[in-house]
Amino acid sequence: MESYTIGQAARLLGVSVDTARRWADADRFPTRRDGKRRIVDGPDLAAFCVEAAQEGAEEADAPYTSARNAFPGIVTGIKLGDVAAQVEIQAGPHRVVSLLTREAVEELGLEVGMRATARVKSTSVHVDRD
Repeated sequence: MESYTIGQAARLLGVSVDTARRWADADRFPTRRDGKRRIVDGPDLAAFCVEAAQEGAEEADAPYTSARNAFPGIVTGIKLGDVAAQVEIQAGPHRVVSLLTREAVEELGLEVGMRATARVKSTSVHVDRD
């Protein structure tokens, strides 16, 4: 059976190690000791990931969209051409780059430093302003 340290679990959950520790302390998922380290068993972590995702989906003020793979983050770069544009979003540990029209970037009012969500469906990335 696969098991994970709190640090590994935090990376998989996309949260800080402190947050993962607080969740474990609050018994949101079980841990055990392996010497000095706290260990999370793989099946327990998998169950918690599903539960946390469902809670997040219920609490989120999500727009109506068919693109289910959403990466909320912050715009870290915009390169404008005459017709096209490249937008970079840092979403947790993920860097998402999208090519879209310059007009779309201007209509969304995208600027470096603002929150945005990259929505991925198949091979297309849709960027929504938050």
